[in-house]
Amino acid sequence: MPPSDTPEKAPSPGVEGQPLIVFDDVVKRFGKLTVLDHLNFSVAPGERVTLIGPSGSGKTTILRLLMTLEKVTEGVIWVADEPFSHMRRGQGLTPASESYLRARRKSIGMVFQQFNLFPNMSVRKNVIEAPVHVLGTPKDEANARAEELLELVGLGDKIDAHPTQLSGGQQQRVAIARALAMKPEILLLDEVTSALDPELVAGVLDVLREVAETTDITMLCVTHEMSFARDVSHRVLMFDQGQIAEEGEPEQIFGDPKEERTKSFLRSVLDNGF
Repeated sequence: MPPSDTPEKAPSPGVEGQPLIVFDDVVKRFGKLTVLDHLNFSVAPGERVTLIGPSGSGKTTILRLLMTLEKVTEGVIWVADEPFSHMRRGQGLTPASESYLRARRKSIGMVFQQFNLFPNMSVRKNVIEAPVHVLGTPKDEANARAEELLELVGLGDKIDAHPTQLSGGQQQRVAIARALAMKPEILLLDEVTSALDPELVAGVLDVLREVAETTDITMLCVTHEMSFARDVSHRVLMFDQGQIAEEGEPEQIFGDPKEERTKSFLRSVLDNGF
């Protein structure tokens, strides 16, 4: 059943000094399987948060809920002081309609494991398609933005190439430029290097480090690249069985984890002697 929380009871994200994203007692079930179990956490404007943990712990489900690819079972997600998973009705909340979700998710960009580029379009057209047709950006403005972003990701000379002419790492960098072209307030990154050959990973991670250092975009990242998580994150959340097992600054999580579950996970992905 949808939650009965009223706006008065819910957190107030988006106000100065308050979170941009709030998960308020969120439950997500697939049939009898509970993937997120009464999850509560928040992300501040401009904060870069990395989610780590074993497969099946609920990390990617969080991103899919924010991309409206899945709907919450219970609880409410808030973004910028407004209900995101729900919409206001009278003094309460009701599950969001598709039109409401479409309007709200314009402020959120996502880069997936797979590049999902349009193979019949040039790199330029892949980057300008959504700004022109979704945001109504004038074509000249969208083109100028595309050129700027493709320079940022090191592909200024590939603007008229097609995806089939690019390596996997180059395609993923185009996908990053495409997400940034929508001028998102929030950027979601879902294991963006997992489909790449090892020698291509560093280039993509360097681009994301550059984005992190040169923009104030709020970033929520799922990754198994622990060095990347250490470098770019303000905060790391360790997930296990749909709940947060431990959270802290990267130096604490990777250098002195408190929970045995965190230590055992890091032992499985790092040779660090935990």
